Amino acid sequence: MSQYFDTLIIGGGQAGLSTSYHLTRQQRSHLVLERGDIPAPVWRDDRWDSFTLVTPNSEVRLPGLDGVGDAPGAFLPRAEILQTFADYVRRHDLPLQYNTEVDAVEATPEGFRVCTSLGDYSARNVVIATGLFQFPRPHAMAARLAPGVVQMHSGAYRNPEALPPGAVVVVGSSQSGCQIADELNRAGRTVYLCVGKHDRAPRRYRGKDIFEWMNISGLAEQTVDSLPDPRLKFAPNPIMAGREEGGSLNVHRFVRNGVRLLGTLCDIDGSRLQLAPDLHDNLAGTDQREAALLGKIDMLVQKLGLDLPEEPLPQLKDGFDVPLTEQLDLAEAGVSTLIWATGYGFSFDMVKFPVFDDDGYPVQRRGATAQPGLFFVGLPWLHSKRSGLLSGVGADAGHVAELIRARDDEENRT
Repeated sequence: MSQYFDTLIIGGGQAGLSTSYHLTRQQRSHLVLERGDIPAPVWRDDRWDSFTLVTPNSEVRLPGLDGVGDAPGAFLPRAEILQTFADYVRRHDLPLQYNTEVDAVEATPEGFRVCTSLGDYSARNVVIATGLFQFPRPHAMAARLAPGVVQMHSGAYRNPEALPPGAVVVVGSSQSGCQIADELNRAGRTVYLCVGKHDRAPRRYRGKDIFEWMNISGLAEQTVDSLPDPRLKFAPNPIMAGREEGGSLNVHRFVRNGVRLLGTLCDIDGSRLQLAPDLHDNLAGTDQREAALLGKIDMLVQKLGLDLPEEPLPQLKDGFDVPLTEQLDLAEAGVSTLIWATGYGFSFDMVKFPVFDDDGYPVQRRGATAQPGLFFVGLPWLHSKRSGLLSGVGADAGHVAELIRARDDEENRT
């Protein structure tokens, strides 16, 4: 006979913990099923040693969380992120069960059966809080790389010293790719970075952190129905620095520091990379989109009458001086390692209900699906731009908890 809970939460990261916090305050019977051995294990297992949040401490807003601090320019490092979640579970006495893999969420006359590696559970409500970044996205070209070159996903990278001697190719110029390339370059490695289309934002502009500008402008509260294309909810966030020394990530500056830029990777033939001659086009697009963002902030300053001095950013163009190349011989370049900074994939195959669109993303309204009692929390653009961030996941979790309360209250009245 399966064990019964009013609500089962699948996933013990920030979304699952925030939901559990609200349900605990409701004194509602529930259990968080986490496949790892600690709360939010992704911050330990898929992040490098020197990793820090790019979200300022002042924007880490889990419900009931205190003590993170809001000092300007402070960003939690990896060890403190893990400690923060461990303390959060302990302080609020949240019911987590670790090392539990969920295989299926199925319908029963009473609600749901959740089949796991430790047996079956039943519940009236189920909250899926596994996020979109569930597993390293495999690259179709990986099998074509010469066996003598060490390859790994960015989630497996830890530090420069752990790599074999030699040059490194980083494929992917979003957040992880640029931060890893920057660290390797600072460590004295020869680094080649394949640069695709990406967005960039300065860490600070006109005296304020970019996150503060998102709040002032209202962009942080932009809702998913305002997106011109629904697939934009999968777009990566702009690259920016998160180290306490501040600054901004900019691949033009990488060139000044010795990083060797390449275009988009097209194919691999053993130890030869085939590259698109699109480097300059990709850089131009990034520059234009950053300029447009800062232009909107300038207009906002004028509209609100804010007494903030103008701040022209350095107009770096170094990347445009890099010759376009369509091939790189890894052996000739002394490359020993290739790092795939190609993002993460997701799958909700365990959920046995037709509540997904053609992209596999749940069809929902601020977390509530058409299947009564089935909810999602912690996805990018679940409701607003904040939904997948540490600054907004708690609000969505609170909303779902209230929906659960209302659903159960209605059931009790009937």
